[in-house]
Amino acid sequence: MAKRDYYEVLGVEKGATAAEIKKAYRKKAIQYHPDKNPDDKEAEEKFKEAAEAYEVLSNPDKKSRYDQFGHAGMGNQGGFGGGGMNMDDIFSHFGDIFGGGFGGFGGFGGGGGRSSRRTNKGSNLRVKVKLTLKEVCEGVEKKIKVKKYVSCSTCGGSGAKDGSSKKTCTRCNGTGHITRVQNTILGQMQTQSVCPECNGEGKIITEKCTQCGGEGVELKEEVITIQIPAGVEEGMQLSVSGKGNAARRGGVNGDLLVQIFEIEHPELVRDGNDLLYNLYISFPDAALGSTAEIPTVDGKVKVKIEAGTQPGKILRLRSKGIPDVNGYGKGDLLVKINVWIPKSLTKDEKKILEKLRDSESCSPKPDKKEKGFFSRFFE
Repeated sequence: MAKRDYYEVLGVEKGATAAEIKKAYRKKAIQYHPDKNPDDKEAEEKFKEAAEAYEVLSNPDKKSRYDQFGHAGMGNQGGFGGGGMNMDDIFSHFGDIFGGGFGGFGGFGGGGGRSSRRTNKGSNLRVKVKLTLKEVCEGVEKKIKVKKYVSCSTCGGSGAKDGSSKKTCTRCNGTGHITRVQNTILGQMQTQSVCPECNGEGKIITEKCTQCGGEGVELKEEVITIQIPAGVEEGMQLSVSGKGNAARRGGVNGDLLVQIFEIEHPELVRDGNDLLYNLYISFPDAALGSTAEIPTVDGKVKVKIEAGTQPGKILRLRSKGIPDVNGYGKGDLLVKINVWIPKSLTKDEKKILEKLRDSESCSPKPDKKEKGFFSRFFE
C-alpha cells in the first residue's frame, strides 16, 4: 500500500511552521495513543504513521528532501511505520514532546511508564557511494562493508556477565529519572532529570561482561545491502534505518547515512534529468545530410542529420535521459550539432572551398526576420 502524504497524515499545510507541525503531531499522538485505544490495531498503525511523518517533517534536512522528492527522496529510510522501530522506540524518541509535567508519554495509565526509562540510541554511520551513470539511470543494489559497533555476542548487549548480574537502581527505583519538586513564587514546579547513578537505564550492572567490559557493544565488520532507487543525484543523502552503530547496553541502533556521488561519464553530461551530448560533424555532412551514432546509457543509437543542418541545432531524443526520482517519467537526451572547421587544408581542398565560396548557393541568406532584427543595430 502506498504511503500517505506526511502533511496529510498530520493534517497541516506544506508551508506549516515547526511549531505547527509539533502541535499537530502531539494532537494525533494523543488521539491514537495505545493507552487510549487498547487492542486497536488501526489506532496503533495511525499512531506509528503519525510518528513517521513527524520524524521526517521535524528534521529540516529530511523535510527539505521530502518536499523536493517525496517518499522516493527518503531512500531506504523505512520509517517507523515500515517496521524500522517498535512502539518503545517511538516513545523513547518523542516522549519528551509532551514535556516533563505529564506522567510518561502523555500521562495515560500504565503506558506512560514506557517512556520514563531512557532508551539509548546508537550513533549514525556515514558512507559514500559512487555510482556510474548507468547505475543512476537503472537503480542498483550495493553491498557495503563497514566497521560498526554491534551488540556483544557474549552478553547480548546487556553489558552484564549474566542475566542475573543487574539490579534495580535504588536511587531512582528503576524509573531511570529523578523527579524534584521545588517551591517557587509561582507555586510548586516539578522537574525531571536523568538518574546519575544508572545513567537513565533503571538498572545497575553488578558484574560486567568480560567480552565488552560492560559496554554491551563490540566492533565488527558487517556487510550491509543498500537498495538505491533510480534517479538519485550527486549530493543526495539516503538514510537506512537501524543500520548504524548499536547502542551501549541495549537500545535503538543508529542509522546508516548514504551520500551519493556520481562518476563522470566520458561522453554524456547530466543536466537535471536530461543528458547532453556534443556531436561534431563535417561541413559536407551538415550540407548534404548524413547519419551519426550517438552514445546513450543503453548503448549507441543512430540519428539522421538532415541536409542543411545549421551549427547549434539541438536534436532531442525523447526519454533517453534519467528517470525522475519520484517516478514522473524520464528526461531526454539533447544532442547539440557542432560543425567541425578544419585548421589546415591541402591545395585541392582549398580550390574546392574557393569555388564553393563564390557559389550563389553557399552565400549566407538570413531570413527576413533575422535581417530585420540585426538591421536595428546598423540604422
